[in-house]
Amino acid sequence: MKNPANLGGDSNPVLVVVMGVSGAGKSTVSQALAEQCGYLYLDADDFHSVEARTRMAAGTPLTDDMRKPWIETICQHLRELAANNTDVVLAFSGLRKVHREPLRHCGYQVQFLFLDGDRETISARMQARTGHFMPSSLLDSQFACLERPDTEADVHALDITPPLPEMLDEAVAVIKERRSRSQLTTE
Repeated sequence: MKNPANLGGDSNPVLVVVMGVSGAGKSTVSQALAEQCGYLYLDADDFHSVEARTRMAAGTPLTDDMRKPWIETICQHLRELAANNTDVVLAFSGLRKVHREPLRHCGYQVQFLFLDGDRETISARMQARTGHFMPSSLLDSQFACLERPDTEADVHALDITPPLPEMLDEAVAVIKERRSRSQLTTE
């Protein structure tokens, strides 16, 4: 079944960006949302260079200059997918507006879902996960870098504390509402 949240109906495919600090649940929410909606799932972490992963694994945060080629690589891939009318859910930190802005220009109707949670909850989640290159020691730098997207019209905050099915229900409702508004303005 093609996604219940299908924003289809006009010329641009849909890009849902699930954003937030490391450990907020971006990959988990994005994978489940992509499966539920029938969208392609992408994890921005897969686009990091070996050098960037090594740097972060050593506990050293990336600079904005180091993030630029990473974001451009993601955008290039998204433009290729948009040309094929592929709907996508992207797990992407998007900590600063300058990181989010390029995604708005890749040929998609974009909706950001900001996974919003407190440091203690996220730290506990990071301590419990295994096999991820991002150490919990970088959580403070993630929060320090975060520019909350509270004033950006295409961003919806999702509280990370409810169970995943509740978060998915809210995410799908947001996507459907965004599509409805988009269709009204194009008709």
